[in-house]
Amino acid sequence: MPQTEAPARAPRAEAPPRTRPRWWTELPLILLVYGCYSAGRLLVRGDVAGAVDHGLSILHIEKVLRINFEHPLNRLFTREPWLGVPADFWYASLHYVVTPAILVWLFRRRAASYRTARTWLMTSTFIGLIGFTLLPTCPPRLLSPGHGFVDTMAHYSSYGWWGGDASAPRGMGGMTNQYAAMPSLHVGWALWCGVMLWRHGGTRWAKAAGVAYPTLTAIVVMGTANHYFLDAVAGVAVMGVGLLLAPYVLRAADRARTLLAARVPALAGRPDGAGSPVVSGECQTSAGERIPRQRETRFGSGAEPGASPQDTGDGAPAAAR
Repeated sequence: MPQTEAPARAPRAEAPPRTRPRWWTELPLILLVYGCYSAGRLLVRGDVAGAVDHGLSILHIEKVLRINFEHPLNRLFTREPWLGVPADFWYASLHYVVTPAILVWLFRRRAASYRTARTWLMTSTFIGLIGFTLLPTCPPRLLSPGHGFVDTMAHYSSYGWWGGDASAPRGMGGMTNQYAAMPSLHVGWALWCGVMLWRHGGTRWAKAAGVAYPTLTAIVVMGTANHYFLDAVAGVAVMGVGLLLAPYVLRAADRARTLLAARVPALAGRPDGAGSPVVSGECQTSAGERIPRQRETRFGSGAEPGASPQDTGDGAPAAAR
């Protein structure tokens, strides 16, 4: 009984090979996200009266639940300069140093985990911006003195580079949105750093730092009266949502990259035109054959120009008829 060959399946579109991220593409991406974060904090100032109302509502909820830990911490930091001054430096500086340092470390030493970790951080940051937009919140330090808070950064401003009106450099306090308190991305970013140190540090010291850094950051943001306890909780929640959404963001990015690579072959890691047949003189050749009659010389003078490899054998002369 004659056998019929099954019809050949159409080749599936291959996803572009995943390569190690390049610093010249990663750096502009990170700067773009941070620029959006800074611009969002600056532009979305919200109504001051509404921000104060939100802050008082959060404080009231905490008092009812007896979780207003920022009150005793703020009194302690105000009374003890040896705690308050380092805490102010911690709040004003470390998130600008530690977070980028861990990103660079992951990029250089943990390349397999870098892309997922970076996507998690960026997704969570954008979610935080949504929180700043929908819920502008007055931090404890800007409430009226009757609520019992002291702005430690103003109290100890003579010790640092910041001014008395914000954690920005002197004279630049008006260039930052002081009502972007909910959620606390100081705590959120510190949690991300802690998870990275715990998972990829590899030593006990790294794991200890992974626990200590987010814990101390949460204490600092409350002790300096920059955030409520519920701001810190919201920062943790934002990072949790960002972690859940990160795989979907990665898939969407891969899909977009695949579609773009199909139109721009260089993005798929191959030169333009590689893998496609060359058509010349109504003869179709393979990618390695630039001359239509090249196959005739490759397989010998006895092979027909249109003979396929099955007819002639792999590199052998065609059989005599």
